[in-house]
Amino acid sequence: MKNDLFFMKRAYEQALLGFNKEEIPVGAVVVYENEIISEAHNNSISKTDPTSHAEIEAIRDAALKIGNYRLTDATMYVTLEPCLMCCGALIHARFDKVIFSTKDQKSGAVISNGNLLEANFINHLVKFKQGPLEEESSALLKEFFKNKRSKA
Repeated sequence: MKNDLFFMKRAYEQALLGFNKEEIPVGAVVVYENEIISEAHNNSISKTDPTSHAEIEAIRDAALKIGNYRLTDATMYVTLEPCLMCCGALIHARFDKVIFSTKDQKSGAVISNGNLLEANFINHLVKFKQGPLEEESSALLKEFFKNKRSKA
């Protein structure tokens, strides 16, 4: 049985692909029945689409693959704590769980700001935990933004 580290490494590989395309380096994979059914990285810049976060891209692809907008019993692995929009998508898609590498103090909505996945007004609870590769994911994001500032 594959473990959290295996799946998070695949998400990190997606983040590296985004980094190399000058996208904010966040990667995500959707796991269903212990198999990856979708993987993606941020594409907001290249698609000129503010909703093209790694999580949204992976959810869209996974839903098409299984032929259902409900991804009940699926787990999302993502290298950065999901934002408000992505938490909403995880809830509406009925994910079982999300595991993320590094916190996002500025925009994260799982534990850093608002604790959205535990809000008393939502109709589906998505389990969550912070998982492996926190340091690597954080370092990649810091390098990306350092590079952006040096080019400005």
